[in-house]
Amino acid sequence: MVTKDEIAEAYRQIQDEICAGLELADGESKFEEEVWTREGGGGGRTRVIQNGNVIEKGGVNFSAVEGDLPENIKKAFGVHENHFFATGVSIVIHPDHPWIPIIHMNIRYFEMSSGSGNDLRWFGGGIDLTPHYVIDEDAHFFHKELKETCDRFNKDFYSKFKRLADDYFFIKHREETRGVGGIFYDRLNPESTGMEWRDIFEFSKAVGRTFLPVYKELIERNRNKSYTSEHKKWQYQRRSRYVEFNLVYDAGTKFGLETNGRIESILMSLPPQANWVYDYKPEPGSEEQKTLSLLKKGINWI
Repeated sequence: MVTKDEIAEAYRQIQDEICAGLELADGESKFEEEVWTREGGGGGRTRVIQNGNVIEKGGVNFSAVEGDLPENIKKAFGVHENHFFATGVSIVIHPDHPWIPIIHMNIRYFEMSSGSGNDLRWFGGGIDLTPHYVIDEDAHFFHKELKETCDRFNKDFYSKFKRLADDYFFIKHREETRGVGGIFYDRLNPESTGMEWRDIFEFSKAVGRTFLPVYKELIERNRNKSYTSEHKKWQYQRRSRYVEFNLVYDAGTKFGLETNGRIESILMSLPPQANWVYDYKPEPGSEEQKTLSLLKKGINWI
């Protein structure tokens, strides 16, 4: 059996590894840390990096919180348990360079208890890529690396979790995906996977440790490309879609707000600047039009 303390400690270590690696990749800026406690139980470490060589704003957050579930959350989950414990690492990186993509990663563990011994437990998480400009080779590399991670544990994971990501990271009111997708999974337990708790935990850690080498590679591929003021305008326009998704649809944002979470940590995912251009239409045949044409579900990037 894997304990919640063991899981939380592993996630703390993954946060440390990723922060150290991102500082090296950026080469200038350092993370600022704020240690906080949550009224009701637990706390976390919010780490933010800003105004670097590569990263304009990024956050790598760890939390381990507990308390009583609000009635509306219990209703949404379809449960009657009262006490919850949740721990995880959540990452969003907004680069300064328009040819380097936005990236998001989350690994989490959640359990609920009624005090009767009938505890509910599961792992969730995912990783997805939101390019300002879709580069086919980068999307292929990203998905290939995710598939290799998934295949180490279950050959069906990648295709299943990619479909879930396409469905989850979808901006319904725009009828477009947030980016080129990735993987998304929730409520992984022995019953849903046929795996032991220890193996599911190892998968969660493997997803977390896929983030750094993949994103460092994408940074190095694109950091020296030239760009114009028009590219920057498009970057801000693409960021606006990211904001729309996170504020309207993102389950983690909703859960954090409904459970009296720390606002600065919850909204860390928002970029420092985003623009909304009224009724924007890209030029036919442009890179901008190409990107919009690829924001669809079901694309086989491998």
